[in-house]
Amino acid sequence: MGFKCGIVGLPNVGKSTLFNALTQTAAAEAANYPFCTIEPNVGEVAVPDARLEKLASIAKSGQILPTRLTFVDIAGLVSGASKGEGLGNQFLAHIREVDAVAYVLRCFEDDDITHVEGRIDPAADADTVETELMLADLDSLERRRATLEKRAKGNDKEAKATIVLIDTALELLREGKPARLAKVADEDRKAWDMLQLLTAKPVLYVCNVDEDSAADGNAYSEAVKQRADAEGAGCVVISAKIEAEVAGLADVERAEYLESLGLEEPGLNRLIRAGYSLLHLVTYFTVGPKEARAWTITAGTKAPQAAGVIHTDFEKGFIRAETINYDDYVSLGGETGAKEAGKMRLEGKEYVVKDGDVMHFRFNT
Repeated sequence: MGFKCGIVGLPNVGKSTLFNALTQTAAAEAANYPFCTIEPNVGEVAVPDARLEKLASIAKSGQILPTRLTFVDIAGLVSGASKGEGLGNQFLAHIREVDAVAYVLRCFEDDDITHVEGRIDPAADADTVETELMLADLDSLERRRATLEKRAKGNDKEAKATIVLIDTALELLREGKPARLAKVADEDRKAWDMLQLLTAKPVLYVCNVDEDSAADGNAYSEAVKQRADAEGAGCVVISAKIEAEVAGLADVERAEYLESLGLEEPGLNRLIRAGYSLLHLVTYFTVGPKEARAWTITAGTKAPQAAGVIHTDFEKGFIRAETINYDDYVSLGGETGAKEAGKMRLEGKEYVVKDGDVMHFRFNT
């Protein structure tokens, strides 16, 4: 598994262009008018990881299977979306299904591409999107609270606990703040997540800049970065136009073209890394002659649960995990060399899997 990222923003900020480029498809129509994306387009991309190819080369693996990232391109929001303006209600529901929300913000000027608000102001665009999501959350919570109050009066403990969480969120939302700023105890996290609040999702600001600003950003993207830093949100600078141009190029041509623009890699790579960091995700590997495969888990995941990502039977019958650090695997020429050097460890149920671990799970069937 990778993670599921919803792409949101106002119309004509480059969302669909970016989606097409990232997924290297023409699934989303990129057009210069609002609501060109009506149903959410879904696209999967392989997560680029040079480590996986290196491992496969050493092990002479028959297949290379990277982890996957799912992008959901959700139609442009406008003021009033939470009340059904534009095509709002259809799309707000799709945001509930994603792990993180990427706010695509227009950070470029172009007289040929109209802005729905008639101005270029990425911070204001972000406020518009955020406000609509907050209003939708307010409406949802207020209606839910009224229902729960009846149960709470009947001494329903679960209802009482849920009301406390709802009130925590409502207090923030009524102050014009997103629910993700709430401090929630670990024991309440599951119940909090079940509220399915749009503004509780981690946010990644994607600054869509012009080609000349792709390497270093511009004044617009710098303002967004400052906002992201203040909020603890993610931020990445991308030129959707460049991404669209390099999407169809061969590897060598792509590298040469990016180098000519002062870029070391495609924006997709930076976007994925920013998303992984935002969601505290790490990758471990399974490697053998048949296949080399990457698996994504949340940082802090213990070995049995990491094994369960492969198959639930692996978690249920977990015995131990044969574990080799990535650097040791590579420097010692693979599993055999690592074993001979005493670098393969037998880890138990309490072992917290590290990013880059090469693992083989032993389990009872």
